[in-house]
Amino acid sequence: MAVWFTIGVALFAAIGTFLFGFDTGIATTTIAHQSWINYMNHPSNGLTGAVVSVYIAGEAVGALTQTAVGDKLGRLRFMELLCVVVTIGTVIQTASVNIGMFLAGRALAGYAVGGLVATVPIYLSEISDPRYRGLIGGISGCGISFGTMASNWIGYACSYAPYGPVQWRLPLGIQIPWGVIMFFGLITFMPDSPRHLIRKGNIEQARVQYKRIRRDLAADELQQEFAAMEAQIEYEKEREITSYKDIFRLFRRRALVSIAVQTMTSLTGVNVIQYYQTTLYKSLGIDSHTILALAAVYGTVAFIFNCLTTKYLTDQWGRRKMLLSGLGGIIIVEIYAAVMQREFQNTDNRVGKGFAILGIYLFVVAYYGMLNSTTWLYGAEVLPIALRSKVMGLAAASHFIVNVAITEAGPSAFANIGENYYYVFVACTVFFFTVAYFYFPETKQRTLEEIAASFGDKVITSDKQDDGEDEDPDAKCDSQRVEVVYDERA
Repeated sequence: MAVWFTIGVALFAAIGTFLFGFDTGIATTTIAHQSWINYMNHPSNGLTGAVVSVYIAGEAVGALTQTAVGDKLGRLRFMELLCVVVTIGTVIQTASVNIGMFLAGRALAGYAVGGLVATVPIYLSEISDPRYRGLIGGISGCGISFGTMASNWIGYACSYAPYGPVQWRLPLGIQIPWGVIMFFGLITFMPDSPRHLIRKGNIEQARVQYKRIRRDLAADELQQEFAAMEAQIEYEKEREITSYKDIFRLFRRRALVSIAVQTMTSLTGVNVIQYYQTTLYKSLGIDSHTILALAAVYGTVAFIFNCLTTKYLTDQWGRRKMLLSGLGGIIIVEIYAAVMQREFQNTDNRVGKGFAILGIYLFVVAYYGMLNSTTWLYGAEVLPIALRSKVMGLAAASHFIVNVAITEAGPSAFANIGENYYYVFVACTVFFFTVAYFYFPETKQRTLEEIAASFGDKVITSDKQDDGEDEDPDAKCDSQRVEVVYDERA
């Protein structure tokens, strides 16, 4: 039943991505409440926009911090630090008495969740059984969609609160306990990454942690897997590089695939649609309470399809097919949504407006059902351990930086070119579909070490045998270099 233990660990780790989804989503309803606008003395459009942009900028800085200190502190210690920071940030937001204090809380919370959303997929990929890595790693994506759903429903419910400040303080305050809960999970029962421990030279501690997460294996199988993992990591340590120049010279394709898979998620337009869906509903002539309810249904559809595909498709169908299907579906859906909004947003045709709303919901099915359950995991598992923190932090930062650009442009774009803004995302998605088809290999049910072969790297197998007794702690694996070739489109 080792997989159930790992799933339990993954659910605790996904609190970090839940906070990312929740704090991202709650901003939409918070700044829409008249009570918040009045309390903050009617902030300018620039300050209101900063509620989103300061948060995303904090996320980018948090992701970049992970590249610098994630390996030094280790997966657990770094996430513990971020849990403290996100708790402080959410307390400041909840207790805010002016817009400056609120923005400071947003920046701190953004910094923390940016680091968490870059670290959790790495951690889960490193503790997962290859057979279930899609399920376990995909839980991080489910955390994001669950956070989005929860924030939308809570924002909708609190819109009926009779006392103004409760409408926005209560939803913000609901986040506070979760950082504390995750922190205690990290310091009590969550296992450390055995791969990271091996890389740091803590072989015996790594062996103990590996036995915890692979307790379903017989002793000889466990030793064989552990020895192969140790040999591969030792081989990679011999070739370890620290400069980004060398990373892109020696591991260019793997680094670019990881960065591309994160950048493309923003360029599908998901964040623009998610942040400004209420504006889109309003353009269709829908009343305010119904708008919040529709946003909540959007979050619910996202969570349901994210969970279904994580459970039934990621490990069975494969990452590559899901990415290509998701990108292809988004191209079709965004063209449909643009056409429907152009035809019906300025009419009294209720059926037509329903078809326009359907376009937004079809988008969420394609994105959360196929991409969100795959991209964060895929971006981590294609990287060698020595590069995982450095490149994943850079990839997450690229996601957030692009997000800032396209969301800041959103209001002006919708005002000037309307639904034609969708075609910008269609063009970007077509480009990334082509890139994914030719350059993204399949990774399902392969060990992280075997995935290296998909990129033409060497895979190391160990000839070392262990009877479990009187092991020389200074002994090294006798290893053999073996090049394995996989069909990248399998």
